[in-house]
Amino acid sequence: QVQLVESGGGLVQPGGSLRLSCAASGINLDYFHIGWFRQAPGKQREGISCISSRVTDSNEYYEDSVKGRFTTSGDSAQNTVYLQMSNLEPEDPAIYYCAADIAPLRRSAFTADFMGAMTRAFIAGHWGQGTQVTISS
Repeated sequence: QVQLVESGGGLVQPGGSLRLSCAASGINLDYFHIGWFRQAPGKQREGISCISSRVTDSNEYYEDSVKGRFTTSGDSAQNTVYLQMSNLEPEDPAIYYCAADIAPLRRSAFTADFMGAMTRAFIAGHWGQGTQVTISS
């Protein structure tokens, strides 16, 4: 049984940092592309980052609003992928989800239409239950 479990969410001040984890069981994340998504109250879920599988090239793609603030990395030994979030802003609070899919990525699509590419890449993949990120001064 495949399971993705996010953790690391919490309450942080504006400008603060958090590291979210996405731990997998039942699959080897080295072979999967990992996407991070978030959904704020009253808003649609949006894709914010993608890292292609370790067995391909581990390329990273980011939505414009998080570029330079969020980075994605992985730990094969722990079968875990991380989302390091820095300089958190009032627009960042949401439930954060990770998703995993093994189908080939259309890399050019991430430049042309990031949100669309994220949706297509992970719509049929494995998803976690999410972790809450709250920002308050």
